[in-house]
Amino acid sequence: MAGYLLFATERYALPILAPLAEALHASGHEVAAWFEDGAAGSRLPGVASVGLREALAMRPQAVFSAANWVPTFLSGAKVQLFHGFNVQKRDSARGHFRVRGMFDLYCTQGPATTAPFQAMAAEQGHFAVVETGWPKLDPLFRDDGGASAALRAPAAGRPVVLFGSTFTERLSAAPHLYPQIAADIAAGQRYWLLTLHPKCTPELFAQYRALAGANACFVEPEQVMAAQRAADVLVSDTSSIVSEFIVQHKPVVTFRNRVPQPHMIDFDDAAQLPAMLEQALHPTAALQAEITRYADTIHPWRDGRSSERVIAATDAFVSGALGTLARKPLGSWLRNLQIRKDLGYWGPKG
Repeated sequence: MAGYLLFATERYALPILAPLAEALHASGHEVAAWFEDGAAGSRLPGVASVGLREALAMRPQAVFSAANWVPTFLSGAKVQLFHGFNVQKRDSARGHFRVRGMFDLYCTQGPATTAPFQAMAAEQGHFAVVETGWPKLDPLFRDDGGASAALRAPAAGRPVVLFGSTFTERLSAAPHLYPQIAADIAAGQRYWLLTLHPKCTPELFAQYRALAGANACFVEPEQVMAAQRAADVLVSDTSSIVSEFIVQHKPVVTFRNRVPQPHMIDFDDAAQLPAMLEQALHPTAALQAEITRYADTIHPWRDGRSSERVIAATDAFVSGALGTLARKPLGSWLRNLQIRKDLGYWGPKG
């Protein structure tokens, strides 16, 4: 048996790692999970949770990280899965395309991310890149055991709108759209699924949870993929959920998106929300073409088997089929020291 370790630092990583855990189990592999920081105490069904010492003793063949970093002193290949799409919240050097020197293999989501990482890999030489698709989206394209149908059932034939917002205060739609969303829920013509980024404030969570009732349901982070599958339209802002949702070729309404694009219905006046929803529920042929074009650029994989491709790419890397890597840059060694300090680990006797 070859052991694999799943690593995360936030709860929003759980839906990324869960499909991969299922695929690893199906392949007969030993799987464990180490959750730190905001993900501490979380669990994945059927996956043993371990701490630092147990992770070290496991000596995994590979560590799959759905975070920006990974404990570099662990055994095995360090595989970056990403915790979201590139939604241009920051410039490339500080955002999605930042290379920190910690990872051996980047499993990219689609052509839009594969090409930039391949160019950097060719230049820097200390990591490999394989386009696999994103495990988090596997449940969108395969049987989810009735989870999405259960979320949609209370709509009773009404259109289903999903609201999801980023936690970044300057970009979040949640504080601005609350009155309009509350009014639309009260009207009852549409059924709402409501979710927030786990890092949003407790006050926002309380406000949106209180909207649940006959015309709305609050969705926890672990249910977000089923909610995306259940919904007809998404309302959001500059959040990665916009790209996740649009991969299904469904319309998205965005409030003050940082970089509005043709595949979005973007608006900046909260009072326009009902009109924007009507546009989204009746998309023009031109809008639908833009949605499809963009979706196929960021994530063309629609077979629900990205997890299996991640495993195959990792096995190819471990076997040496992807070539030999150059030495990691000096910055990676400095980050390694910082990680050891943060975790309080300095070796077997640390």
